[in-house]
Amino acid sequence: MADLMDSSLYINRELSWLEFNERVLEEAFDKTNPILERFNFLAITASNMDEFFMVRVAGLMEQVYAGRTRKDIAGLTPMEQLKRISERVHEMVARQYNCLSRSLIPQLKADKIVFKSYSELNNEQKDFVKQYFNTTIFPVLTPMAIDSSRPFPLVANKSLNLIVELAGAEEKYAVVQVPSVVNRLVELNNTEDGQREFIFLEDIIKHFIDKLFEGCKVVSVYAFRITRNSDLEIDEDESHDLLVEIEESIKRRKWGDPVRLEVEKDISESAFDFLERQLEINPEDIYKINGTIDLTVYYAVAGIKGCDELRNQPMPPVPVKAFRDRDMFEVIKEKDVLVHHPYESFDCVVNFVKLAAADPDVLAIKQTLYRVSGNSPIIAALIQAAENGKQVTVLLELKARFDEENNINWARKLENAGCHVVYGLVGLKTHCKLCMVVRKEEDGIHRYLHLGTGNYNDKTAKLYTDIGMFTAKESYGADVSKLFNVLTGYSKSTNYMKIAAAPTGLREMFINNINNEMKNAREGKPAVIKAKMNSLVDDGIIRALYEAAMAGVKIDLVVRGICCLRPGVEEVSENIRVTSIVGRFLEHSRIYYFENGGKPKVYLSSADWMQRNLDRRVEVAFIVEDEDIKKEVCEIMDLTLADNVKARLMQSDGTYKRVDRRGKEPIHSQMLFYDRAIEKNRSEKKEKTDIFIPMISPTDEE
Repeated sequence: MADLMDSSLYINRELSWLEFNERVLEEAFDKTNPILERFNFLAITASNMDEFFMVRVAGLMEQVYAGRTRKDIAGLTPMEQLKRISERVHEMVARQYNCLSRSLIPQLKADKIVFKSYSELNNEQKDFVKQYFNTTIFPVLTPMAIDSSRPFPLVANKSLNLIVELAGAEEKYAVVQVPSVVNRLVELNNTEDGQREFIFLEDIIKHFIDKLFEGCKVVSVYAFRITRNSDLEIDEDESHDLLVEIEESIKRRKWGDPVRLEVEKDISESAFDFLERQLEINPEDIYKINGTIDLTVYYAVAGIKGCDELRNQPMPPVPVKAFRDRDMFEVIKEKDVLVHHPYESFDCVVNFVKLAAADPDVLAIKQTLYRVSGNSPIIAALIQAAENGKQVTVLLELKARFDEENNINWARKLENAGCHVVYGLVGLKTHCKLCMVVRKEEDGIHRYLHLGTGNYNDKTAKLYTDIGMFTAKESYGADVSKLFNVLTGYSKSTNYMKIAAAPTGLREMFINNINNEMKNAREGKPAVIKAKMNSLVDDGIIRALYEAAMAGVKIDLVVRGICCLRPGVEEVSENIRVTSIVGRFLEHSRIYYFENGGKPKVYLSSADWMQRNLDRRVEVAFIVEDEDIKKEVCEIMDLTLADNVKARLMQSDGTYKRVDRRGKEPIHSQMLFYDRAIEKNRSEKKEKTDIFIPMISPTDEE
């Protein structure tokens, strides 16, 4: 019998995350993706890495500074984790810039989009750049000298800066911040043959840097960038006003301790030593960059206007047929409705709230909000509902990382409109996705619900795959009412019929279902678990899955990101297969399927299998009972598992390999889901037309 406490059976969370970012980087290398989409994937890897350092690496550093040596489930101390992370990230950074210089930029040049240095400009372009510097750039630049009376400036998190070395008898330096208020990508004029040419803002500033230091001789100038600890520390028990406390914490985020320094590869030894001393940063946390510092600038390249032929073919979300030309409340009252985003339009969710806001028969709206867009139509509708005299209760999570400031602004607007705004429970983030509309009708009061796996964000709903369900069934309505009473009042009810909620009962529900499959396997009954999630980290869930697999349960997991479970380990996890899909859309929906002896139980949830979701957040999983919807969810699960174009199979060592599809029909699940959404939306009266579904070939080896 295997020892399931053996650390060798588990993969370190942070290293697993880095492997996820590697899979995103593979999409930047993939020549079957349009070139501007490849730039977008490269920028995503850089943005992901920024957040990884600001939160995960920063947290490990704090543990090291505090003298903590406790090992994680994979048997690594915080110090050991940092060492392994540094080694892996240095490898990954080299691959990022290899991808940029050897693959992306040459291909873009072939498509007549070129990046130029100042020395490569023609005379007319040089004149343009000079004028642009004098009129637009120079007025916003501020040189900051460093000497005995002027210490090294407090450089903002993630800002791009120049370290300027000046001639003199003694060491003489200054810092110039590259202004973020000016576009970093500057398009040049007077190009030939329709070619579009660009120069980076920092290259212009470097060339004209002497103008900032008249009477001094500039010896050298190099770009650098600091990433700082940005994880908020909030003492909710001691805080008298959570909103004010979070506002103060956001201000402190810009100035946390440095956790990473990026510098140009050819920086002089003297300038490098000076930065290292001033920032007091460890050598393993310094990255010498062979190219443009801060690859997130390539989001701007991916968004260059007028190059649609270099992007993916548009896939506009399809309207939900069930609601076409019918009253939403009437439709939902008749039958539960499933929606699959981004293939089906999120407009139906927005319209649900808008309709409720305007309907004179609606008495109340209750909704949870975690991340919303900057110009949210849902919040606008909630404000309108309050102004129309309806009781509006919004549970707005202020602690949604990096969305705190946005959510604070919305909280104030909602309160000013007369909404009841609740900030959640002390010590817990509210992450569940619920909207309840209470309506007075001829036969009494009815509750209409939307329950989902993703945020009420109309922007990300076009980029993330999520599932939502509308229902008016009384049993679901009663459960959601109880949960809102827990969130807004002092109720401690956990007696739910159709939902399971964290932190009180969600873990128990999952473990009970896993154990039931193990029991059925031992009794010779059908025993299958299929689950789709963002991350699998929780050691208790992993041990339960190992035990089930050892008992003969067949387990198929789709885990987009972090996975601490090792599949394919002899006599432990040979019955477990783990797949990750990284494609055009971010896989975000959570589906949990248990065979249950031939009477399948299917759940949709806001929760991943992580400690934070099961123990430190308010999360919801809801059972799918409508047979047609259950069938549809099972088809989504099975088609995802069948993907052999964008899927990678996890190996027992934590690496991933593309699915071997030799001799098999290409199955690109995301494209096929879009095809199905179009078919589902068609009116029976309309003739069928061919749907263009791009066939993606295997990635070329770089």
